[in-house]
Amino acid sequence: MISPETIERIKALMDEASVFEEDLEESFILGGGPGGQKTNKTSNVVRLEHAPSGFQVRCGQTRSRETNRWLARRTLAELILEREQGRKSAEQQKREKIRRQKRRRSRKQKQRMLADKHAQSEKKALRKRVDPDG
Repeated sequence: MISPETIERIKALMDEASVFEEDLEESFILGGGPGGQKTNKTSNVVRLEHAPSGFQVRCGQTRSRETNRWLARRTLAELILEREQGRKSAEQQKREKIRRQKRRRSRKQKQRMLADKHAQSEKKALRKRVDPDG
């Protein structure tokens, strides 16, 4: 259950983003994923469409339809504020970071990395025990 203070914060965020209830078109979709039969049999996923901006938001984070309604409103308001202020969301930054990490290395970068590994290997080879018989 969402607390009244959280609802007030979400309403304030909506006011800041100029999101009004009359501009929202709300529909409910059958849920899926973890949560068992309760989630799969009830229409607890909320889909909000904001006509002026054209944004659509789906939220099915919890099993509660009421909680999902408020979470969807918060997400929509944050999206609109990000677009207005030209900032990238933390989620988008995280996606871009993962994309950069998975990106394939260039040929030169790969050669440099292998040369460094070879140099390290030679250093370790010099640490081997000296054979007194040899």
